[in-house]
Formats: sequence, structure tokens, C-alpha cells
Amino acid sequence: MHVIDHFVVSQPGGAATRRGEVFDPNSGAVQAHVVLGDQAVLDAAVAAAQAAQPGWAATNPQRRARVMFRFKELVEANMDALAHMLSSEHGKVIADARGDIQRGLEVIEFACGIPHVLKGEYTQGAGPGIDVYSMRQPLGIGAGITPFNFPAMIPMWMFGVAIACGNAFILKPSERDPSVPVRLAELMREAGLPEGVLQVVHGDKEMVDAILDHPAIGAVSFVGSSDIAHYVYRRGVAAGKRVQAMGGAKNHGIVMPDADLDQVVADLAGAAFGSAGERCMALPVVVPVGAQTADRLREKLIPAIHALRVGVSTDAEAHYGPVVNAAHKKRVEDWIQTGFDEGAELVIDGRGFTLQGHEQGFFIGPSLFDRVTPDMASYREEIFGPVLQIVRAADFEEAVRLPSAHQYGNGVAIFTRNGHAAREFAARVNVGMVGINVPIPVPVAYHTFGGWKRSAFGDTNQHGMEGVRFWTKVKTVTQRWPDGAPDGSNAFVIPTMG
Repeated sequence: MHVIDHFVVSQPGGAATRRGEVFDPNSGAVQAHVVLGDQAVLDAAVAAAQAAQPGWAATNPQRRARVMFRFKELVEANMDALAHMLSSEHGKVIADARGDIQRGLEVIEFACGIPHVLKGEYTQGAGPGIDVYSMRQPLGIGAGITPFNFPAMIPMWMFGVAIACGNAFILKPSERDPSVPVRLAELMREAGLPEGVLQVVHGDKEMVDAILDHPAIGAVSFVGSSDIAHYVYRRGVAAGKRVQAMGGAKNHGIVMPDADLDQVVADLAGAAFGSAGERCMALPVVVPVGAQTADRLREKLIPAIHALRVGVSTDAEAHYGPVVNAAHKKRVEDWIQTGFDEGAELVIDGRGFTLQGHEQGFFIGPSLFDRVTPDMASYREEIFGPVLQIVRAADFEEAVRLPSAHQYGNGVAIFTRNGHAAREFAARVNVGMVGINVPIPVPVAYHTFGGWKRSAFGDTNQHGMEGVRFWTKVKTVTQRWPDGAPDGSNAFVIPTMG
């Protein structure tokens, strides 16, 4: 059993004596301990960041991009080892772990183009002899607080853009699966990033609060549950920081009567149950339009769900593995009981699932509910597990209204062959990311990721140009070079008054 420590340039002696347990979700055993940091650990990280950031910001964008190119190469060269490390702590199968890393690398690829995206604007002749130009400059020190469900992708979403823009970055990953973020920081140093520009601190709420309150940290990016996202946003903004805080989700999949149901079922098997449903862009609610569509969909879903293979995370044939820990397993099973108690029809009950030889692992079988209604708590709240709920809609208008009225607004999908219906739905639905025959509508890295309503707090989304705007501040310069006319004819006039 090993200890996972902070990736900090200068650690204070004797600090951070508390430890958390890191489990092997396949066996239920504790496989490591992680040192939980305190204010002293954060102060050491901030001091190192303050020392390193000015020099990094002064490094020209091409050289910063070269570090990103080299980091990408190193991550690709270490992909197998990283995927197995990630899988061993999270529980997602190896294929999902590789996907986790790859989606993060796509943001690193975007960051490789930072010389282009940082270019400012220029106006010649805004007034007599007056030119105006703008530049994007780094904020200084940024911080990221990331969740357990994507321990590679979401950290890279954050630090890739922030560092490419010239900031130093302090990452606080989930204490449930902390090893991959540390390894990514090591690879970034190997890629040529100066010491102190990227550091990893571990911890729980004590460390989160220390980050939110620290006066030297100018911006915080967060991904997690909505209640905590709201807390992070309020506390960070109150401390004068720029904050983007992404919360929970309850994504809907609308199935129109003309949809290809075989394709829909195949899509739902991955979108609802992949990674054991531990994804904010999972598709846990399916909304068939019309009774006939609902009955036909249910008939096809039942055998497809029974055919899903639940296995250890290294099982290449498994569709998904265990959930992250015992507490989360209990939470998901409690929600299944809640749905049953509320009167939803529990068609397939995944509770009580065990895997021979791994009886203490954190496994949950796939569950299916039918006749779920919008008043049920199990529909209103995020379950974050391998549970699919069928909410029947009478018509298209109800299908638009359900995700639009929900407290979460992360993602939504519509399955149809009708272009007019798809276009109308995409324009009207009150949700931030929309898929048309795409079950998990996560945008490509050069676009931007972000939900609406209680799925996101703050005005700026993750990655893409929105990420560049979040991690930089604009400075605008108005300049003139007077010719020294003796009659004063070159007196300055504000351009808008000329």
C-alpha cells in the first residue's frame, strides 16, 4: 500500500498529516492512502506559483505551445499505463479510461494552437493619428477543483488552456482517485513546463475552502455536484475571484415515433450505463413520444439491458465496471428504492448484483424504471449510476417541455429522422448542449462545454475560445505619436468625439 502525496515544489515540513483512503472498486479493498492537504500546503503551492508564473507568462506563445505538443506526445506514449492507473482507482473499464484520457488530450491539441487564439484586435486610425489595440494577458494563478468521474479529462480541460495562456495552475483533484492527476503533472514537467507552473494539491472541503479564500488565486474552475458548485461559485465570487462552476445533470433523450429504435437502444446502452452511469453527460432519462413508441422501445430495451456485461475494470468484454466506492454504491441503491417507493415501475432491478470472486467490489447491475413522472424525486435529482428511467410523453410539446422545465440543463438529445422536428427542438429546448441523433452531445474541444440552469454557475464555459476568455483578461491600448505641430493642431481628441 502506498501514499499519494502532493505535487508541490516546496512542501512545508510537518504539514498535512490527515489521510484519506483510496479504494480498489473491484475488490472493495483499500489500495492506497492520499495525504489531505491544509492551508500550509496550499500556501507553499501558491508561493511556488507566484515565483514561476511571471517567467512563464513572458515566454512567447510558440514556446508555450511546444510544451503542449511534447506533453501530448508523452501522454500518448504512456496511454496504457495511465488508463490502467485510472481504471484501478475509478473502476471504469479500460476502454472508457482511454477515452477519458483522449478527450482531455483533444483540449491539449486545441491549446497547441495558443499563438493563434491569443492574437488581439487592432484598429488603425480610430482618430486623427490614433490607433487602438487589445491584448489578452494571463490572470496570474488559476485553480481547478475536479471530480472523481473524469480524473484525466477534466483536469486537462482546465490546466491545458490555463497554462497555455500563461497562467500558473494549482489542481485539486478528487481524493477518491488522485493518482492520474499527479502523473499528468509529472509528464508536464517532463515536457518542459517550468517547475511551479503546474502543481497538484490533495484534500477535502478544507482544501477547497482554502483555495476559494486565497487572495493570490485569481480564478477557479470547478466541476462537481450542483449544490457544491453553487457553494463554490458564491464563496469564490465573494472573495473577488472569477469562477466557473459546473454542476449536475439529468439529461433527457427524446425518442420520436419515426426514430430508428434499434439504433436508439444501442445508443442508450452506452449512454445510460457506460462508465456505470457516473458521467454528467450520461443519458439517464429516455422520453418516448406516444404510447406506441414507449411500448416498442421498452420491449427492445429489456433484452438489451439484460445482455449488458458487468465486470471488473480490466475485463475487455465488460460494458461497465464497479462504481467508485461503497458510499456511492449505497447512494445509487437508495435512489432505486426511492423510485420504487414513489410508484415508478421497476422493470429491472440492479441491486444485489455480485461478481464471483469479487463479492466485496462496488458493483451495481443495470436498472430500468418505466412510468416515471416529473413529480418524483428520483426524476428531479441526479442518480449518477447505472439507472435508466422512462418518462412517457404524449406529444412533441411535452417532450420539449420536460427537459426545459427540469432544474438541470446540461445536455439533451433527440432521436428522429425528421429534420424539421430536430431543428425546432434544438431551437426551443432550454438546455445548454443538444444532440441530434447523438446520445452524448459533448462538443469537440475547439467548441465549448457548458450547461444551463443548475448545471452551471458563472458566465463562461469550459475549453474552446470560452476557456481562453475565462483564463485571460483583456487590456486595450489607445496610442498616438504626435508630430509636434506648433499651432496645437494635433491636440488630442477622444476618438468617439472627433
